[in-house]
Amino acid sequence: MGEIVVIQYVTLDGVVEDPDGRGGTEHGGWAFRFGPEAIAGDKFRLGPLLQSAELVFGRRTWEHFATLWPTRSDPFAGAMNAARKAVVTSSECDLGKWANSTVVADGVDGVARLATERDVVVIGSTSLVHALAESGDVDEYRLIIFPTALGTGRRLFARPADLELVSAEAVGAGVLARYRPVPG
Repeated sequence: MGEIVVIQYVTLDGVVEDPDGRGGTEHGGWAFRFGPEAIAGDKFRLGPLLQSAELVFGRRTWEHFATLWPTRSDPFAGAMNAARKAVVTSSECDLGKWANSTVVADGVDGVARLATERDVVVIGSTSLVHALAESGDVDEYRLIIFPTALGTGRRLFARPADLELVSAEAVGAGVLARYRPVPG
């Protein structure tokens, strides 16, 4: 049985919306203002998970990543491109855009089924993360927290949640914090 690990860039006030600015929101691009030290390479410390886990994306996140990662050639990009990937969608997707990609059409249930076979790493995809948290399926959050507060925007947590700190370390201007949900 695998675990479901959520990775997210997040502000001090919990906003996850538009970290790179491509969404065109008023405060978009907040994660990239702090330089590459907190965003380049394996900042979420996935390491061996890139070879063994299934990377899971919502459709919009997958489509964006499918335009970025296949053109990159550094070692981390090589690991991302070689990894198994699943896009959670009921829409049409051109899976040929990014190698090793498949579709999961049944949302949370499909992701939970994947986790019976291997670890799952959910990247971005806030709506999917909210649904997984609601169903109690998230085993770990790996958050890179940036030293900025936006006051507005979609937040990581849509409901109250108690978490236990597993570890914290500086990554550039941010902090990589690993949390596990406290059983309720």
